[in-house]
Amino acid sequence: MVTIRLTRRGARNQPFYHVVVTDSRKRQGGASLENVGFFNPVAGGNDPKLKLDLPRIEYWVGQGAQPSERVRSLLASYRKQATA
Repeated sequence: MVTIRLTRRGARNQPFYHVVVTDSRKRQGGASLENVGFFNPVAGGNDPKLKLDLPRIEYWVGQGAQPSERVRSLLASYRKQATA
């Protein structure tokens, strides 16, 4: 099954996450099919906190990909922010 999930990057105490499309059987930091965005929970100043490629995410969901719980909540907040 294909999933859309977060994979952690960044240094200790400075988390940075890539939103990736990957096979659910692969390990969390392993190879991914496509990188569709990022999430920076400690962004400050003018740095963007969240950036997603919505058309590609919709494509993958249309192909049967399942977003994780956290990605699902990030998508909802990103869509809400985009319409405002």
